[in-house]
Amino acid sequence: MFPPFARLSRGPGRRTPQQAHRLAGDGTAVLLDVRETPEWEAGHAPGALHLPLSRLVAGAPLPAAAQGRTVPAICRSGHRSRQAARLLAGRGVRAADVTGGMTAWARAGLPVTGRGGSGGVVA
Repeated sequence: MFPPFARLSRGPGRRTPQQAHRLAGDGTAVLLDVRETPEWEAGHAPGALHLPLSRLVAGAPLPAAAQGRTVPAICRSGHRSRQAARLLAGRGVRAADVTGGMTAWARAGLPVTGRGGSGGVVA
């Protein structure tokens, strides 16, 4: 039996890079990269939206394309994305963090693109 209020206290979900890639690819979710701009420019998941955690913490709204959608957040290693997912969940967004971040994403052989659509690297 669940303790009282167990459902109310449940935080955001977690997704593997493969799950996040699949959800973003089929349009079920919008991947949100919360790294800082130089990291994003070095390499990010194709189709991801960019909103640094620093701006999210300062109250920036989600990009319009993410409004009303499931939002897996991703960073380099998973620390910032977990913070972002908790913050977004607190705002009522269906949020998750991507375990292992872009490092795990690249290790899984998932695509990484850089500035101008060129091949990217995880910074």
